[in-house]
Amino acid sequence: MPLANMRRTLVAANWKMYGSLAQIEAFNGHIQVHPSIDAVLFPPAVFLQAAAGSAPEGLAVGVQDIGIASQGAHTGEIAASMVRELGGQWCIVGHSERRMDQGETDDLVATKAAAALNGGLFPIVCVGETLAEREAGHAEVVVERQLAAVLDRVDLQSLHQAAIGYEPVWAIGTGQTATPEQAQQMHGFIRSQLDAVNASLAEQVRIIYGGSVKPGNAAELFAQEDIDGGLVGGASLDAADFSAINDDFQGGREIFDLDTFGDRFLYFFVISRHFSGRS
Repeated sequence: MPLANMRRTLVAANWKMYGSLAQIEAFNGHIQVHPSIDAVLFPPAVFLQAAAGSAPEGLAVGVQDIGIASQGAHTGEIAASMVRELGGQWCIVGHSERRMDQGETDDLVATKAAAALNGGLFPIVCVGETLAEREAGHAEVVVERQLAAVLDRVDLQSLHQAAIGYEPVWAIGTGQTATPEQAQQMHGFIRSQLDAVNASLAEQVRIIYGGSVKPGNAAELFAQEDIDGGLVGGASLDAADFSAINDDFQGGREIFDLDTFGDRFLYFFVISRHFSGRS
């Protein structure tokens, strides 16, 4: 096992049903992406090719939903292979707005996650509770159920290529945000559910927070141990705001495997050499 693994920070811009070709051009012309961060733009699907064609180095693109079939008589659906042909690498599945507006079930979301992975895309799988469910004390029960459906359906060997997006439904588009402590508590719970299935998987899978993330709260959220980035809605429509959110977390999560004295000595030797050489 390597001395250290790294969960790279993932910051995603979900434009929902907003945007235009002119906005795509302006956004891609002004966005600043740090090399230590995985940044992804999710425009409406009709703008995917334009977004991919003008994306600066370091900015990937994806779609906000994906079909469950590879091809066929499925009016209105988009296959993973089609996304990849237009330059897309990512997709979102199970966003709360689709669970509510389109009636997507846990089973359908899990099937979409599997289709995305099988089709060569990196899915962000969204989970999260409503305000009523949280106030009833059922937040963890709901998230555990949503996550379990995915874990039962996908090939766990490929799940490290996915990310989990925790989005408290009551904080989406409302201006409300879970406190850093609330967000960390749920992210820690999600990681514990992954750990119960596979400890290595729990260390590798990125869990990002989505719920009114903006420049004013991103740094405090990202400082939490199990928050590996953000799924940004309204604030991502402005390149300056999205760049500022990227600025708030330019690093990644290091998970050290230092089981022996020799490894510990090597680690501290490397660190001491690194800092001694800095001005």
